[in-house]
This record gives sequence, C-alpha cells and structure tokens, in this order.
Amino acid sequence: MDSLKELQSEIEQFNKDRDWDQFHSPANLAKSISIESGELLECLQWDETKYDKEEVNEELADVINYCLQMATVLGVNVKTIVETKLAKNAKKYPVDKAKGVSTKYTKF
Repeated sequence: MDSLKELQSEIEQFNKDRDWDQFHSPANLAKSISIESGELLECLQWDETKYDKEEVNEELADVINYCLQMATVLGVNVKTIVETKLAKNAKKYPVDKAKGVSTKYTKF
C-alpha cells in the first residue's frame, strides 16, 4: 500500500473515532488550511533563521493533515493532482527561462 494512502487512512480513522467528519466540509477544510498556514508563517514571523523547529513541524503537520483531509473529502488522488500541476508548471516555467530566477511566468 502507498504510504500516502496509509497516512490518509490513519487520518480518516482518527476523525471517524471522534465523529469529526461532520465538520469537514470543503469550505471548512479550506479555512482550516488557511488558518494553519498562518500559524506556520507566524513561527517565522520575526526571525526566519532562528525558530523553534518542533513548533514549525507541528504547524506544517497541521497544514498537511488538512490538505490530505480535503483531498479525501473531494475524492481526489493527491499524487495525481500534484503531478498534473507539476506538468502544468513545467510548461509555464521552462528551465531555460526559469532556472535561478523568481520571475513570474507572465514576465518572461
């Protein structure tokens, strides 16, 4: 079994055991992703070189957890949607134009 699918199954069971699925609409999960990503950013707010790695890891885990839950609720395969987006970005950001620069693709 794919380890990502195993992780999603663990998350599903965790939520099922607590009867939390009733709260996990796509809108609520999107809000939670945004909230948790803000908390992740807060960890690096004043000094991006000196931060509590454990705190960063916990907030990152929260973001990933909610993203995986959203994929489950939407019935999408995480690997498929990420690979599709990577292929799209590869066309928008060809290596010969994008390598080593942070320019947006519309500015090439």
